[in-house]
Amino acid sequence: MVKNSEKSSGSKATETRQDRLKKALKANLQRRKAQARARDAAPTAGETGKDD
Repeated sequence: MVKNSEKSSGSKATETRQDRLKKALKANLQRRKAQARARDAAPTAGETGKDD
């Protein structure tokens, strides 16, 4: 966690770090959603559409 002395003296650095973390989290979430959509759209080995 962040100490009180670090909050007051390094607020600029903390904000930029927070911004970087927000951007990284957003990008990660978008990538995971895209991967989930691709998995749902792709037919699995058992779902070829043919009846045996």
